[in-house]
Amino acid sequence: MSVREHDLREIRDAVAKLCATFPMEYWRETDRERRYPTEFVRALTEAGWLSCLIPEEYGGAGLKLAAAAAILEEIQRSGANGAACHAQMYTMGTVLRHCSEAQKKKYLPKIAKGELRLQAFGVTEPTAGTDTSSIRTTATKKSGHYIINGQKVWTSRAEHSDIMLLLARTTPREEVTKKTDGMSVFLVEMKQALGKGLTIRPIRTMINHATTEIFIDNLEVPAENLVGEEGRGFRYVLDGMNAERILIGAECIGDARWFIAKATAYANERKVFGRPIGQNQGVQFPIARAFMATEAAALMVERAAALYDAGTPCGPESNMAKQLAAEASWQAGDMCLQTHGGFGFAEEYDVERKFRETRLYQIAPISTNLVLCYLAEHVLHLPRSY
Repeated sequence: MSVREHDLREIRDAVAKLCATFPMEYWRETDRERRYPTEFVRALTEAGWLSCLIPEEYGGAGLKLAAAAAILEEIQRSGANGAACHAQMYTMGTVLRHCSEAQKKKYLPKIAKGELRLQAFGVTEPTAGTDTSSIRTTATKKSGHYIINGQKVWTSRAEHSDIMLLLARTTPREEVTKKTDGMSVFLVEMKQALGKGLTIRPIRTMINHATTEIFIDNLEVPAENLVGEEGRGFRYVLDGMNAERILIGAECIGDARWFIAKATAYANERKVFGRPIGQNQGVQFPIARAFMATEAAALMVERAAALYDAGTPCGPESNMAKQLAAEASWQAGDMCLQTHGGFGFAEEYDVERKFRETRLYQIAPISTNLVLCYLAEHVLHLPRSY
């Protein structure tokens, strides 16, 4: 079914209908077992939602980032977890803008069909953290291919992805005039690389996020898998990172709206001392405050997506969108748990699961402190603090 003519309301309704076929017990089970939601990801792929950003000539729907944001928001709003597949959307910021035509023709049609998954984004390293310019993974060109060595961490969905976007240094940091120069992006075909220089090790965390650390030892990657120009990779991943922050912001808005709806329903139904607890201002006010924070954050997400779709610089807006939405979802989650009292800790209510999931976005994909530092320096022109 073509989705090109759908407006956002129609997209939201269709995604919500699909999500309704995966009851909350499905998500409890995948969380309990730390299992990847393969069936859910397959359903989204077959419906065309995960290829929404891929242009029509490559088999996708050719929609804008605002549509992708609406899709992910509805997934979260349904009580599901879009983190299992959201990278296939935000990596398009790098792929569509910087991959060669040959690379697009090779990979995008298969991604759109579901024959390949592009779910892994290898940037963060154990010693560098959010200081991307300090990464130690290196790529050295040698007779038609690159030899890559290094390590990545928090590379989510690596076990469930066929392709990874990998950032590595092609020029040592001490040899570049600007520390963000000298890094390059590569398309790594992971199934072929496993056991031939690539090792994936799962990391068990407090949420079911399918995250891993990756060890790279003399991995050979064909030179044609270099994305764009050598040494300009940092600029390329920024397009992916801005898209990521906007889309994560949309997910957080979905989480927040799930929490608010859940708390409101419970506050109307739960009776203590002979009346609904929602009749008490001590219960009403936190719900109302969470609602206000969510609606305000949603406007910033919408603005950031509009700027991104217009090709306008949106660094400040994408950072603010992610941070404000993450704070709103955490506020709503805390409120929802408090509204439910002891029942909020029971698995069957789903609050504790969503509470854990939404906490992640206070620290990822970029920490609160780094967002504030960025705005202070680049928007408010205060002295650099790091």
